[in-house]
Amino acid sequence: MKKIIVSVLILSVLFSCKETPKEEKEIVVEEKEEIIIPDRSSDFPKDIAAVFKAHGGIQSFDEKNSLVFELSNPEGNEKHTTDLKTRHARIETDKFQLGFDGKEAWIEQDSTYFKGNPRFYHNLMFYFYAMPFVLGDDGISYEKVDDLKVGEVSYPGYKISYGDAIGDSPKDNYFVYYDSESYKMKFLGYTVTFFSKESSEKISLIEYSDWNDIDGLLLPKTLKWRSYKDGIVGEVKSERNFVNASASKEKMDAFIFSKPKDVK
Repeated sequence: MKKIIVSVLILSVLFSCKETPKEEKEIVVEEKEEIIIPDRSSDFPKDIAAVFKAHGGIQSFDEKNSLVFELSNPEGNEKHTTDLKTRHARIETDKFQLGFDGKEAWIEQDSTYFKGNPRFYHNLMFYFYAMPFVLGDDGISYEKVDDLKVGEVSYPGYKISYGDAIGDSPKDNYFVYYDSESYKMKFLGYTVTFFSKESSEKISLIEYSDWNDIDGLLLPKTLKWRSYKDGIVGEVKSERNFVNASASKEKMDAFIFSKPKDVK
């Protein structure tokens, strides 16, 4: 009798285990909503839109959220990181850290190695490097100017000016000159009014000679400052080289642009 009871109990347990359904975990896959960036090409003069297109297109630039590049220096490279939407910036070297958090520029260093103005410098090289795309910013006016003649070659150009209260130096002017066949940038003229706050007739000139494809954007490899006076382009005075560049759709953490707590 005992054997029969035990057998019945065993069968009951087995049957019970078999009937118990397994719990299935529901896997939820979150789909990221794709943001469609409109093409602003029709917002600009036809020639300026063609220059943007020759460098990868203004829409491609607008799709990017961050830009990183290094300014090559014998004493150590400067790493520049910029949020392309907010224009918050950070510059890192072995000697100092410098940044802009949207309200104020700051600098952190153990010495007085950097003697410049952080507010002036935080986006200076970014503007030169991110040409021609920064010429697509809001508040800009475009005016056709006479060609720039260099030897036997003429480069068509536009003057770029800013509306009142646009940026720290609204009285700055830029002059962009491009190849008439490829529409790639060739020269950039610019004035500096940050310190005087007054309009200036003194134009500095940069030659854009070499280019790199950086994630679909054609950005400069080398900038050459040329002597320039009375419309005459002279010899190369200095040059700067850029390395380790990247442009990404990923947005940078705002924390990296924040002023360190121990910085006054």
